[in-house]
Amino acid sequence: MSIIQGVNSYRWALPPFIIFKAQNHLSAWYEDSGLPDDWVITLSENGWTSNSIGYKWIQHFDRHTNACIVGTYRLLIPDRHKSHISAQFQHYCTERKIITLCMPPHSSHILQPLDVSCFAPLKLLYRKQIETFVQNWLNHITKLEFLSAFKEAFKATFTEQNIKSGF
Repeated sequence: MSIIQGVNSYRWALPPFIIFKAQNHLSAWYEDSGLPDDWVITLSENGWTSNSIGYKWIQHFDRHTNACIVGTYRLLIPDRHKSHISAQFQHYCTERKIITLCMPPHSSHILQPLDVSCFAPLKLLYRKQIETFVQNWLNHITKLEFLSAFKEAFKATFTEQNIKSGF
């Protein structure tokens, strides 16, 4: 993640890049959910990232942070997932002057600034959104309910104050 100003609808946050376990995109995810245009939904067979999805994500990162470069380089602090250290990913970063500083394995939840200040609260607020659905007798969360709950939790969590507090 990167702090960016004035680039998207949330001003201080990189727009989400969501991975769904699915084989086909559904128009309802976009039309009925009211997601901002700069949010990305991509698919994988198992719902996890891969080298090709990691490559799409670094292009997303580049697109939304390129206009905010101060100086020559950008710093990206990913975990050591194979999709962040693939040759294609690293070559793309080198070409675009994105320095990757990978955290030691199993430490990003403590060391990565936004994991502490934004992603932990995001998980908590998302869980509260889902609890509201459950209290209203909705016992199966579809991708549409996920997007609705996630959108609200994201808006409340990825604020300028929360992002800055991580650093």
